[in-house]
Amino acid sequence: MDFRKDNDRMEPLSMFSQSSLTDIVLLLLIFFLLTSSFVTNFGIKVNIPKAETGAETETQFITVAVTKDGQFYVDGNQTSSGMLASALREAKNKKPQGTLVLRADKDAIIDDAVRVMNIAKALELNIIMATERASR
Repeated sequence: MDFRKDNDRMEPLSMFSQSSLTDIVLLLLIFFLLTSSFVTNFGIKVNIPKAETGAETETQFITVAVTKDGQFYVDGNQTSSGMLASALREAKNKKPQGTLVLRADKDAIIDDAVRVMNIAKALELNIIMATERASR
């Protein structure tokens, strides 16, 4: 049974308020912008060892990553072991006062890390071993 008269018919809403939706989107945008600035992304997955002390990285650093598979990356560019010396020499020419930051995977072969250190010593570069801060 319909107790309404035909002239009291209810019309559907013709306007939709999007203000609450825009508030949520704005809050999500702010949240992701703030949290993304805390993440340091080097692009090369290297599981570096932990240490109690550390130094901050700067733009004058030449980064060399050694993966557990024996691959070398000089400033983010993959380099073969035969071309490692020339890649490091080229990086030193770009950053003459640069310091070499060695980011060797803790499961990498020590010989690969020593090869990078020998080349850096021959090029008279200062060497820093990258580590993660150990939890106490």
